[in-house]
Amino acid sequence: MPEQEETLEQIKIEEKGPGAPKSSFNIKILIFGIPIFIVQLVVVYFVTANILLKKYDSQNALSKSGAKVDSTAMKNQAVELGKNIYPIEDIIVNPADTDGKRLLLTSVGIDLGKPEMLNEVKAREVMVKDIIISTLASKSISQLDDMAYRDTIKTEITTKMKKSMPTIVANTIYFSKYIIQ
Repeated sequence: MPEQEETLEQIKIEEKGPGAPKSSFNIKILIFGIPIFIVQLVVVYFVTANILLKKYDSQNALSKSGAKVDSTAMKNQAVELGKNIYPIEDIIVNPADTDGKRLLLTSVGIDLGKPEMLNEVKAREVMVKDIIISTLASKSISQLDDMAYRDTIKTEITTKMKKSMPTIVANTIYFSKYIIQ
């Protein structure tokens, strides 16, 4: 057995040649590999830019056109913002994580879709106040103080109202008073 091992080692040495270095840089990588890699990058760029982005843009255009149809349908129903506002005055809330040391004083106006809904909201005012108070009380001072986050709060109140009172359509919520102490 030791003789066979020696012969295998000798064969390997003979294949490499007596003067060949053990590791050499292959010039073929520079000549063929790098240009092929660059061509692949260019092909991927054009496929992404021309095919995939067009599909993405067309899907966005469809969703935007669907939103336009909905907004035009709402305009056809003669929805006028600010016409049917139900005010709820002076709601005082302790924001989350303040241990009762901070307060939020706010007054809210609910813009309703139809004049008939004013009486319905008046009959359910306690439920509406509870939705507003629980939503505002769940927020931290940093969230309540952030102007950009107020739109999120308005949307959250509107969504909760839709879930608990599906017959009432609230177009938007307005804060007429918003004081943090």
